[in-house]
Amino acid sequence: MKFLFASLLLTTASLAAPAVQAGAALDDIKSGDALVCLVSPNAPGFSVPDSQGVFQGFNADFCRMAAAAVLGDAAKADIRGVGFSDSMKTLVARGGHLASRSITATGTRDADAGMAFIATTFFDGQGFMVPAALGVSAAADLQGATVCAEDGSTTLLTLADWFADRGMSYRVENIADKTARLEAFFSGKCDVYASDVTALNSDRMLAANPDDYVILPDVISAEPLTLVSQPDQELESAVFWAFQVMLNADKFGITSGTIDDVIADLDSQPQEVARLFAADGAGADMAAKLGLPADWAYQVVKQVGSYSEVFDRHLGMNSPFKLDRTKTLNASVEEGGLMYPYPIR
Repeated sequence: MKFLFASLLLTTASLAAPAVQAGAALDDIKSGDALVCLVSPNAPGFSVPDSQGVFQGFNADFCRMAAAAVLGDAAKADIRGVGFSDSMKTLVARGGHLASRSITATGTRDADAGMAFIATTFFDGQGFMVPAALGVSAAADLQGATVCAEDGSTTLLTLADWFADRGMSYRVENIADKTARLEAFFSGKCDVYASDVTALNSDRMLAANPDDYVILPDVISAEPLTLVSQPDQELESAVFWAFQVMLNADKFGITSGTIDDVIADLDSQPQEVARLFAADGAGADMAAKLGLPADWAYQVVKQVGSYSEVFDRHLGMNSPFKLDRTKTLNASVEEGGLMYPYPIR
């Protein structure tokens, strides 16, 4: 019995031991008073530097969300443009705290001890863009095509699987640098450009004449685009729940413009809202346990907004992309989508 009890203790201890010391990355963010966040260098709608060199876009705003939650100030997100493969290498090498740059969560990536996949901010799928002059209307017409794709991405394996399953031949131009990849496609070196559908819409805007290119209707994979961080349980929790704050704000119709009115009249709000924002509510309890500012949930909504605000601002009907969120998988669960707010209580 003593041997069995000792064995159980050892087993429990080994299961409970984290691979990386919890809190190390979060402590680094606090001591440096900045959260280093990696985004794509040039992805219209998702992350593009403005005239002042400051990144703007859907993905960039989740960098600001994390900084607002952890440091109380969205402006303390140090947002840096980094190539796809380099972004994951940079995280593993501890050169960044968080990546918000359309990285697909996969089993093998999540199993890598150097990275932690936290929350899916956009549900996407892989598709194809072709020159309108090619006269192709469906992916089934791509027999023998030359495809430009990103080196190191999930795109390559998805292409291989899709063409092989249909007994179709193709040739791939494997180009890591996005600028070079787009130049190869726009110059006619490739018949097809393969990427996530939203990335295709973004990249199409970079053409001299976007109307010369069409995106085929076929979506050939599932691509859950996810926030990735250094492995740190406390940082992961802070980022995950900050995202849930944005989704809960959506659920109750709270925006950056109305949050102050909500706070001023918490007694008349639904109990879930009161628990999230009250000084003695669940949000405050979480702040104490995670080492976040007491008003972290308020700061996320006030400085960045709800999920709908971020989506509409950069990708929605008032943006050049004209995406109707309610017709995508990124709609709320009530609208038939996959965005489901976890309860904060």
